[in-house]
Amino acid sequence: MAEDGDLSAFRERWKKELTCKNDSDSIKDSGDVRQKDSKRRYFVETDEQTDDNTGCFSRTNKVCLDKDDNAKSEDEDQPRYVSIARSLLNGRTSPLLDRIEEDRSKRRRPKDTGTSLQHQHLQIKKVKRQDLQLVDQLIADLNEVNDIPFFDRDLPYELALHIFQYLNCLELGRCAQVSKAWSVLAEDGVLWFRLCMRAGFHLDATVSDSPCWKSTLRDFRNSAKTVCSNWKNRVGSISQLQFELGKVLCDVDSCENLVFAGYTSGDVRLWDTLHWDSGASYLKPNGLSANTEPRPYVSLVQVNRTVAAAAYEDGCVDVWSTETGGQPIYHYQCPEGIRTLALSPDAPVLGSSSGSDVRLDRPDDCGYWKTVCRAHLSKTVESLVVVPGKEKPGPMAAVAAGDSVYLLDSQTQEPHTLHSVYGHPVTCLDVSQTQVAFGVKRTGWGMHDGGNKIHVYSLETGNSDVCVGSSAGDFTCINLRDSPPHLVVCGNKDRRVRVFDLRTGASVASLYAHHLGVTSVQTDEWKIVSGGGEGLVCVWEMRMGTKLWEMHNRHPVRHIRFSGSSLVTANIPDDKVPRGACITDDDLTAHRRHRGVICHYDFSEDALSQDHILPICRSDYVENYGYNYNIGLAVPYDRLSGFHPPL
Repeated sequence: MAEDGDLSAFRERWKKELTCKNDSDSIKDSGDVRQKDSKRRYFVETDEQTDDNTGCFSRTNKVCLDKDDNAKSEDEDQPRYVSIARSLLNGRTSPLLDRIEEDRSKRRRPKDTGTSLQHQHLQIKKVKRQDLQLVDQLIADLNEVNDIPFFDRDLPYELALHIFQYLNCLELGRCAQVSKAWSVLAEDGVLWFRLCMRAGFHLDATVSDSPCWKSTLRDFRNSAKTVCSNWKNRVGSISQLQFELGKVLCDVDSCENLVFAGYTSGDVRLWDTLHWDSGASYLKPNGLSANTEPRPYVSLVQVNRTVAAAAYEDGCVDVWSTETGGQPIYHYQCPEGIRTLALSPDAPVLGSSSGSDVRLDRPDDCGYWKTVCRAHLSKTVESLVVVPGKEKPGPMAAVAAGDSVYLLDSQTQEPHTLHSVYGHPVTCLDVSQTQVAFGVKRTGWGMHDGGNKIHVYSLETGNSDVCVGSSAGDFTCINLRDSPPHLVVCGNKDRRVRVFDLRTGASVASLYAHHLGVTSVQTDEWKIVSGGGEGLVCVWEMRMGTKLWEMHNRHPVRHIRFSGSSLVTANIPDDKVPRGACITDDDLTAHRRHRGVICHYDFSEDALSQDHILPICRSDYVENYGYNYNIGLAVPYDRLSGFHPPL
């Protein structure tokens, strides 16, 4: 009995010690620690005598959990700096972060649910933190944030990045001012790389190509603003591309920085406006044309990023590589002359027609060129355009022959009729990746139905999408491939340039441009460039409908192509001298008006800046040559002697 009384007294005294709040010093004492160990063993031995093994472990765990709960309650009652110090003494590497996470979990969970799933996840996370080594934990603390706070939720970095990818530049700048975590997220290079792709800059680049895509996008935006201002104010440089003086220009084509031209002498020339000394500029004709006397003149030329093609008077067609130049990589000849020649703007697919026969050629996977499609039409082919972006699984082309428009597919090998109205010939043709647009001349009873029209068909369905325009003159040129989405620009013999909205069929702009008719036209988001039969090149502002500036030449404008900061125009005369005949020096003055001119405008350069002033004009009086030059301009009849040598 005495032993039972002592045991109950010991238990009461132990409970008082556990509930005491001011025994921090006694806990640190080694004797008390040994006493606690003996008491713990006593409870365990007592429980083992009364219970089986399962009950023993359950009670032991219960005692340990009670102790942990009491210690936790004790830490919560202590000041924050005391709990931080105690955690550091117990071996924790980041007690402040643990305390902050505990406070967050307390604010988020209800008070009556102490064993919620979030609390259990926090406990597991704390145990994993304690298992880390000091160096690993230091690296984890110095690493960038992995949880992004979104109001009352913490999202993983990848999920937050997925949300931020739908924001534009202005919205990302505003989000960067919310918090430090949002600022780190808004500066992520992947977001700015996607904005560069969306803006059309560096479409072939990868994320690792630039160390800071934000600054790259800013530089491109500033450069685009400068180019737009130079376009409006006609600030830049102009140069004339000449191959041989006296040779008559036959045809010109351009693509971005490449300009390709053919002459009556049978020569062709390729210019790279970014690298004027490029070896690809020197193209050699095939052996058959080179050994013929007189050499056949070049009738048609086409160029894209990878290849350049030229058709000769005798029916020969040569294809060169724009990267290597030199000898042709492909050659074929037709019995009749080549009437039309077309290249895909984004693939090495060549289309040509001879009379009523049409063919499509392209290289295979090994690089060997071959004919992939041949077709025979009932009428003579007037125009041919290769559909861009349709090289796989097979190229496609739109063909205009008389009063019909056909769609030629290399897979079916049979032309499909899109449009055919007897007595209404097709005057112009152009295609995009999804649509084909062409002008139709209406005569007789058709003139009472609004005049000449522009028809737009879908390439997927083969049905008509919209019919726009109602003019008395014939549509002479049309540009659908380079126009903004849902817009088409066309020129007419009635001296006007028109822009139509394909969604509504309404006219966006109608400009009185050229008194001898419009011969070539192109547009983008804000400007229109047109050329006329009188030799004028006009630049228009689409929104205001006003002319910004114009350039004049004596020959009709047959080609206009602009891309970014460059503009290429070609003035080709109608009344050429007999093709194939070379012009001597004696006849040069008489035939000077027949040569034709290729003009290249570069609006990326600022002609008003100091870099475009000759160095001698920017010299000062300190340097000898500058001193003599300036004094010589001021006093041209005096000779200087002494320190400075005379001029």
